[in-house]
Amino acid sequence: MRHALIFAAGLGERMRPLTNHTAKPLLSVGGKPLIEWHLEKLASIDVRYVVINTSHLADQFPDALGDGSRWGLRIRYAYEGPTPLETGGGMLNALPLLGPEPFIAVSADIYSDYDYATLPLQPAGLAHLVMVPNPDWHASGDFVLNEGQLSEDGEGQRLTFGNIGVYRPEFLQGQTPGRFKLLPLYQQAMQARQLSGERYDGFWRNLGNPAQLNELDAHLRGS
Repeated sequence: MRHALIFAAGLGERMRPLTNHTAKPLLSVGGKPLIEWHLEKLASIDVRYVVINTSHLADQFPDALGDGSRWGLRIRYAYEGPTPLETGGGMLNALPLLGPEPFIAVSADIYSDYDYATLPLQPAGLAHLVMVPNPDWHASGDFVLNEGQLSEDGEGQRLTFGNIGVYRPEFLQGQTPGRFKLLPLYQQAMQARQLSGERYDGFWRNLGNPAQLNELDAHLRGS
């Protein structure tokens, strides 16, 4: 049984005023909360156990999503406290709930038609990341993809991390609980050639502000 983590603890500052009273992953797009699109996709590939990390307006998540049974899922919530722990600290905080096997991790504030079923059950290294063509707002990209391996520099395609990946728990080995980003761990894994990746050219959107949310809503409604 595959497990998954959904990052949902952000403050949604650029999405204000919408996020003053509604957690960003619970904003409606295409007729349902954004996070529901992820839950449905995960359930469709036989993921049955999902951890959602929370911070800002955390109480709204169990009220809106319950225990996950309506999707055939079991949802557990990993509360980070009033201040989000960043991606690294949030993943480490959720790790005790995720079990010993590799798990899928996805950010709640993206939307994509990427098929989660194509993610490797066992990444070749410590983690496997889905990379996308660089959007206008991030033209320089994040990492270089060359023959399935990611690096900071060198020959190959410079792409943007699409916030979809598979991680082994060992990826976080030796980390101390608290606030920290995943970037230094990606850098360490790349130096050890333990970070694989793939390019995805399909529909993918990062939802950072109300205009992007409205654009996606119109797309999903076919208007």
